[in-house]
Amino acid sequence: MRYLDEQAIENIAIGAAFLGTGGGGDPYIGKMMALTAIKKYGPVKLLSPEEIADDDYFIPAAMMGAPSVLIEKFPKGDEFVRVFEKLGRYLGKEVKGTFPMEAGGVNSMIPIVVAAQLGLPLIDCDGMGRAFPELQMVTFHLDGISATPMAITDEKGNIGIMETIDNKWTERLARVTTVEMGASSLVSLYPCDGAQIKQSSIKHIVTLSEEIGKVIRETSLDESEKLQQLLDVTKGYHLFEGKITDVVRETRAGFNFGRVRINGLNNDSESEVIVHFQNENLVAEKNGQPIAITPDLICMVDLETLMPVTTEALKYGKRVRVMALPADDAWRTAKGIETVGPRYFGYDVDFAPLEELVQKEERRHV
Repeated sequence: MRYLDEQAIENIAIGAAFLGTGGGGDPYIGKMMALTAIKKYGPVKLLSPEEIADDDYFIPAAMMGAPSVLIEKFPKGDEFVRVFEKLGRYLGKEVKGTFPMEAGGVNSMIPIVVAAQLGLPLIDCDGMGRAFPELQMVTFHLDGISATPMAITDEKGNIGIMETIDNKWTERLARVTTVEMGASSLVSLYPCDGAQIKQSSIKHIVTLSEEIGKVIRETSLDESEKLQQLLDVTKGYHLFEGKITDVVRETRAGFNFGRVRINGLNNDSESEVIVHFQNENLVAEKNGQPIAITPDLICMVDLETLMPVTTEALKYGKRVRVMALPADDAWRTAKGIETVGPRYFGYDVDFAPLEELVQKEERRHV
């Protein structure tokens, strides 16, 4: 057990945005909400999954919708607690804590706001180990845990409870509601007990986010040293560096869809990478060949500072690095690939582990 102070919040917001693979919301917006909450209510207690009781009850809270909408449609501030408490009352259970559903600059911060305002602990886990665009794309779903009962609300005060026949229907119906709410909403879903968290969550993701954020925010290291430390902490791979030459982006059906074209610099000057995204980066191709594929993590960072670049921040002329991390083993199972693999998103390619794709790319240059 430990407490999250302002420095921890700064680091977690950056690290979670890195793990968010382009989605999960702008880290600046997220951290300002969390910093305001802990300044007013005090530091938040962080518990590891091993420290919670099996029969205690926990509820996450998250934003649903297109992350780019938050740039203009800023949260009012009371939605997070409202949706959380609504679901708690409906369940008729004493809620002993909260946790993030995914890593991301905003969705890692919303549970911290809830925890601070209600005096509850935050559990050091999430349901993805990264960010994904749909509600059934969590490790709890892989283990048969229901997303509902679920509460959903908006900044205007509309609020409701949803119960569905399966988690895919939760996504379908909540997405329609979210679009009507202005392409973003606040949800509380996957209520679960401590035993289910221990079995099905991605553990210690808050701590990992903090460690990543510390490296990225470090000012005493030179560029190459910082990059190597980031690769060491994440067990990741550096795939490409270049300048963005084209971005195609649209907001449709409550998602950000698009692709970004990157022309190589330095050692990659003869190559080109295209990254396809739906809120999150899903497939990266170098010279027409896949070099990283969902559910493995595709992360874009600023070429010099290594600050994560979200999909809504992609713009012509920006110089970036493309990095990738192996997904949690749960996502590399048959059900994991069925749920979040490339063919689910409409790409005509089969999943191949990042490690194999890196080796194949290296052989092409021998």
